[in-house]
Formats: sequence, structure tokens, C-alpha cells
Amino acid sequence: MARDTKKKDKKKKTGTVAQIRQIFAFTYNDDKALPWYLAAAFLLPVLVALVGCLIFKVGWLSWTLTMLLGVMLGVLLATITLTRRSDRVGYRQMDGRPGAAGAILANISKAGFSFSQDPIWIDPKTKDAIWRGCGRTGVYLVGEGDYGRVMRAMGREEDKVKRITQGSAIPIYKVSVGHGDKQVPLEKLQKAILRKKAKLTAEELNQLKARLNTLQLRQSSLNMPKGMDPTKVHVSRRALRGK
Repeated sequence: MARDTKKKDKKKKTGTVAQIRQIFAFTYNDDKALPWYLAAAFLLPVLVALVGCLIFKVGWLSWTLTMLLGVMLGVLLATITLTRRSDRVGYRQMDGRPGAAGAILANISKAGFSFSQDPIWIDPKTKDAIWRGCGRTGVYLVGEGDYGRVMRAMGREEDKVKRITQGSAIPIYKVSVGHGDKQVPLEKLQKAILRKKAKLTAEELNQLKARLNTLQLRQSSLNMPKGMDPTKVHVSRRALRGK
């Protein structure tokens, strides 16, 4: 039993290290200044701890503990820096690619959110697409593509949702992803979804999800155009967790 536990722990550590290396390599390909930022993030708390020890002339035990704390904070700060810069690179590479919004939405799990990875509407020619989902805050229609075309299509989808939520006060939010005046950039999509206040109870949300699933079954199945596969879009681990 002890040997099995040690093997599992070793594999877990190896997997974590390999994952960090993979994230670093991915980010460094697009961000050559990454090593300098990581070095600065790690050394800053270590130097602060060192200077503090020299100024206050602490004993060897306090010196050791303070330096250990500085190293731990340095590792934490470097990890945060790597994650944030990796996110920036990931969003930059995803931006403008068909299915990018769906890849982000499908992995939002906070506040009971649920988005289908496949779009509920798509224009085969332009690849404009709409995803539908819901959470404790209401129903969301998220469009990707030309603002005018997407908003008209979302208006039609909104009417469908209103038919099954008739008589309730469930809000329906329409979000267009892009860089226009009335659009939300891809990197801010999660925040735009999560910042609303909860309006539904857990029971009401379950009923809403059931109605939306029924609506989805009624709608005709979509023919996904070639190249429109949200599962193939790269996204960093932090973004996949919806954080």
C-alpha cells in the first residue's frame, strides 16, 4: 500500500512539472520576455526577505524561516505570473477563430452555468454562430461574428426562449463577442457572464435547464461547417476552469 501511494505521488508530481513545462513552452513561443518576468516575480519577495533579515539582524532560526517564506512567495508569484501571461497568449491566439467563444463558454461552471459546446445557430457561409446557456442569473445568448447579423439571429432565438419562459421574470441576456463598440472582447467574456447577480433558485434553474433542453431537442440538428470545431480551439487551463 505504501509503495502504491509513493508511486501515485511521484506520478502526480511528474505530471504537474510536465504541465508547467508545457505551459511555459506554449507561452514562451509567443512571449519571449517571459523568463525575465518570471525571474523578477520570484526574486522580488526573496530580496525583500533578505533585506528584512539584514536590517533587523534576526537570529539564524528567524533568518531561515524568513528566507523560506520569501522563496515560497517567490514561487507563488512566479506561478501567478506564468498563468496570467499564458492566458493572454491563449486568448490572443484564439481571438477571431471560429468557435473560440464556445470553447470558453463550455467550461464555465460557476453559479450553475451550463452552455452547450455546439452552437444552437450557425451561418454556414460566414460561420457566425450563437451559443445558448443559462445559470442562476438567467438565460444567455452569446453571438460570435458580424454584429448586425448575429444580433438579428439572437433576436429570433430570444423569441424562442421567451415562449418557454412565458409568465416568468427570467432575464435573457444577449452578448456579442468582438471588438466593436457594443461588443465584448473574448478575454472579457467570462467576466461579462459571471458579473450578473443571481436571480433564480436552484430548483428554478433546474426547471429552466429542462425547458431549454426540450427546446434544443425540438430544433433541427445543425450541420457543423468544416473547421468549426470548438473542441480544437486551444485555451489555457485557468480559462477552462472558468476563473
